[in-house]
Amino acid sequence: MIRYRFSNQQEAEQLLPAASPSKIVCVGRNYAEHAKELGNEVPKEPLIFLKPPSSLIGNGDAIIHPKLSQRVDFEGELGLIIGKTARKVKRENAWDYIAGFTVVNDVTARDLQKKDGQWTRGKGFDTFCVAGPSFVPKSAVKDFNALRVRTLLNGEVKQDAPITDLIFPVDVIIEYVSEFMSLEPGDLIATGTPPGVGPMQPGSTVRIEIDGIGILENPVQAE
Repeated sequence: MIRYRFSNQQEAEQLLPAASPSKIVCVGRNYAEHAKELGNEVPKEPLIFLKPPSSLIGNGDAIIHPKLSQRVDFEGELGLIIGKTARKVKRENAWDYIAGFTVVNDVTARDLQKKDGQWTRGKGFDTFCVAGPSFVPKSAVKDFNALRVRTLLNGEVKQDAPITDLIFPVDVIIEYVSEFMSLEPGDLIATGTPPGVGPMQPGSTVRIEIDGIGILENPVQAE
């Protein structure tokens, strides 16, 4: 179970609905340059997949590099946390259903993703969805369009892109997903990763920063 702290660092740690999401919805290839770097076409509509809640870990927890994979990649992303049940939501109302934001590392066994052709195994290992360190209410984010996603591996910047580079912005994502799937309070949506993804090795440290949202940092360990 993931715990989120409010960004004002209040003393008591509060369990929020996001602590136990009914589902983790992810958007693939949502930055054009990321799609291109992996040799894929830019999608014409949101490319949706799911991670199991059992993949969740928090800030500081170890990402386990499974023996089954020869390449495990970091993917820094902005996470949305749903505040109320969303079903068939129109784009113009989508922000009413967002409770707040967090930082996500959509860890991926890249070789298994390519081998399988579908993404469940490559995305679904235990420890492959890192979220935290805090829940930031949307009211606390003064300039959403100024957000940037940065990922550092062992202190070296690997990803750095503005949230405005998203092909499908957050309101489009919520409209698209809620058309076929009810989103429940506490559900987590990972909005997609910028270019610069790459492998992590046991002994590495991966750090994802989104100014105003938080810093998510985790070690990588061998299974």
